[in-house]
Amino acid sequence: METIKLKTNIKCGGCIATVTPFLNESVGAGNWQVDTQNPDKILTVQTEAVTADTVKAAVQQAGYKAELLS
Repeated sequence: METIKLKTNIKCGGCIATVTPFLNESVGAGNWQVDTQNPDKILTVQTEAVTADTVKAAVQQAGYKAELLS
């Protein structure tokens, strides 16, 4: 299982509610979480088949930004 971490601008519960259907569709429910307490608002995804670009596209479809952490 691969872990993908992205810096986002997802700031609150309302933002998470907005991205939930997009991320659930692309990576599956229960396979992702956003740490809104972290200053970088880290989105962590556990996946076997999804690429970072796919996750990034899902976040962008929801109207938010995401950058892969190096």
